[in-house]
Amino acid sequence: MKNPVTRVCLVGAGRAGNVHANSLTHHLPNASLAAVVDTSAGARDAMGDAFGIDPGSRFASLEQAMESAHFEAVVITTPTFTHAALAVTAAKARKHVFLEKPMALNLAECDAIIASAAQAGVLLQLGFMRRFDPEFSAAAQRIQAGEIGQPMMVKSLTHGPGLPPPWARDLRTSNGALAEVNSHDWDTVRWLMGSNYERVYVEVANFKGPANHVDTPHFYDNALVSIRFENGGLGSISGICPCQYGYDARVEIVGEEGIMQIGKLQGQAVWVCTNRDQGLITPIYRTWPERFAWGYINEMAHFIHCIQKGEGPAVGGVDGRWAVAGVLAGTRSFLEERPVKLSEILTD
Repeated sequence: MKNPVTRVCLVGAGRAGNVHANSLTHHLPNASLAAVVDTSAGARDAMGDAFGIDPGSRFASLEQAMESAHFEAVVITTPTFTHAALAVTAAKARKHVFLEKPMALNLAECDAIIASAAQAGVLLQLGFMRRFDPEFSAAAQRIQAGEIGQPMMVKSLTHGPGLPPPWARDLRTSNGALAEVNSHDWDTVRWLMGSNYERVYVEVANFKGPANHVDTPHFYDNALVSIRFENGGLGSISGICPCQYGYDARVEIVGEEGIMQIGKLQGQAVWVCTNRDQGLITPIYRTWPERFAWGYINEMAHFIHCIQKGEGPAVGGVDGRWAVAGVLAGTRSFLEERPVKLSEILTD
C-alpha cells in the first residue's frame, strides 16, 4: 500500500520559508511542496526554481492558491502582522496550519486563530523548533524524569548577528525584538520550568542603533528579562541583536538537585592551533538555520505526522498565545519602567 503524501502550500518565500521548503522537499518523503505564495514575484520564483515548484503553482496570495492548487496544509512564514488573517483564512478553508513564531501581534488575534482552527477541526502547530531540537528535547525529557529535581531557575539567551529588518524592530508591526528575536526563549523557559509566567520585568538598551542609522521609536538591541513563574520558579531571558559575533542560543536550568546546560557557542567539534600566540581557533554557529537544522526538520516531520495520524501537535496555539502574552508584558514593563503581572495582560 502506497504511503500517503500530505500536500503543503508554503506562504512566505523568505529565509524561514526556504528552511521549511528544504525540509519538505529533501527530508520528508510523506510530504510534498505543492505551492508557494509570496507577494514578491522574484521571491516566489526563486523558491519555485530552487525546489521544483511548477510555475503554475506559484501565487501572489493565499486566496489564489486555494482557488487553483490542491493541498491539505499551509506553512505560514510571513511577517508577524500578517499572521492572523492568513491563519484564519487557511483554517476556515479547512487547511491544517503550521504558523511560525511570533503567533500574532496581540491576544485577540491569537484567540481568533485558535478558535478558527478548533471550529474547522484542523491542526494548529506553532513553529517553536527548539522543542524538536535533539539537545533541547533530550534535556526536557531528563528534567521531566527528575534528574536535577524540581527546576528553580531557567536562564535562556538568544543573540543574533544581524540587524532585524525595519518591520521586525517596530513595535507596531512585530512587538519588537522581544518577539522577533526572543519568542523561542519565552517558550523555552515556560516549557522547561513547567509553569506559566506570573510577573515580568524588563530592561532594554540601545547600543548600536545610531551607528546602524536606526530611528525606529523605542528601538533596542539589548534586552534583559526577569520572570517569576506561577510555581515560584525564576527565569531570565537575554536578547541581543545584532551581537556581531555569530548566532548564540543556550539555556541553563538549575534544579533542587543539580544543574543542566543546553547548547554551546562552539559550532563544530573541530579546533585549530597554528601558533601559540593566537591560541585555539574553533568555528562557531553563524546562523540560526545552521544551529537548529534538525530542529526545523523534526518539527515539520511532527506536523506531517500529526496530520496523517490525526494527532494533536506537541506545541500549539496555547503555547503561542503564552509567548505573545510574555512579550506584551515585557514591552509594557520597559515602556512603563515597572514589573508587570501577567494578570494585567490576560484581562485587557
